[in-house]
Amino acid sequence: MSVRVWIAGCAVLALAACAEVPTTTDKMTNDQGFFTELPENVRLVAAKNQDLTAVKIDPSNGCYVYRYRGPVETTFLPLRADNGRPICTQTIAAAAAG
Repeated sequence: MSVRVWIAGCAVLALAACAEVPTTTDKMTNDQGFFTELPENVRLVAAKNQDLTAVKIDPSNGCYVYRYRGPVETTFLPLRADNGRPICTQTIAAAAAG
């Protein structure tokens, strides 16, 4: 009897592992969190020497970062405007205060 229960339990777990789990992702981002289409105003402001194909928002500060592939490592750097300032989203607190 215990063998049948054990086999049935394993079968249920095996079938559950095959099920697709729905996720709530933003339609503007892909699986890795990169923008599939960067907003027009960000593209216009961003300096030209940055890779705009892999851009996402850093959740710790709300600023845009882009993937930089260097000779030694790949890292994320702040996306900067032509004047050198980082491009950030407006926070809810700043919008309420303004």
